[in-house]
Amino acid sequence: ILWVQGIARLGLQGFLEQYQNAKKGDREKRQVDPILKRRVWEIREREMDCCGQKIQYFLKKEYQSHISVPKIYEILKEKYTVRSKWKKNQERGPIPEAGTAREVVQMDTIDFGDLFAFTGIDIFTREADVLIAPQLTADFGYKFLLQSMKRRFDSHVHLIQTDGGPEFKDEFKRNVGNYCDRHRVARPYRKNEQSFIESFNRSFRKECLGWTKYRYYQLPYCSMMAEQFLSRYHYHRPHMGIGMKPPL
Repeated sequence: ILWVQGIARLGLQGFLEQYQNAKKGDREKRQVDPILKRRVWEIREREMDCCGQKIQYFLKKEYQSHISVPKIYEILKEKYTVRSKWKKNQERGPIPEAGTAREVVQMDTIDFGDLFAFTGIDIFTREADVLIAPQLTADFGYKFLLQSMKRRFDSHVHLIQTDGGPEFKDEFKRNVGNYCDRHRVARPYRKNEQSFIESFNRSFRKECLGWTKYRYYQLPYCSMMAEQFLSRYHYHRPHMGIGMKPPL
């Protein structure tokens, strides 16, 4: 046993002094491989400023490397401002729940100046759809309903939830019952009620069209960008809410 050998060699007092001195001073921090750091930064930029959990996912998938999430954030802070120390979490209240696919679909819109994005998400599977439209009207709301139900949400769901905007009235409201058992209008000023679609909208802005105001003639470009985003979103980008996997 090493401590017995140490006492025999140094004597009890000498051994204790050596033991105490060994614990003095700061431990030298373990150095992270510079190549691993570069990979963390490259993934951060490639994946549109994604979080530490997603960086961990891509490191394991692409390089078979494992590093803890706190260590990833340490590496990120060497190069980026990750989060303002003044920004605090907000209380959102209870969020909607779904136990199966096609149980709840939330829909909303995003203002891009002369263009608008109609968005929808299945809150259980995280599958989503987007339609870029030149007007914020119920006719385009109905067009988005047809598109999303046909190509994304299997033609029928239990509940479709929207806000009370005019784009979800008139033609949309007259037809929504053909595609769901119930249409629910979220209560105003209750952010938690539309939390899933609002989170998706933030991702769509951040990773696709940004906060720019677009003109009518840019509709084809924005539609192309939206389709590219949806492909990446469904087949490449991991989601923390579904076990760090893409939806499809």
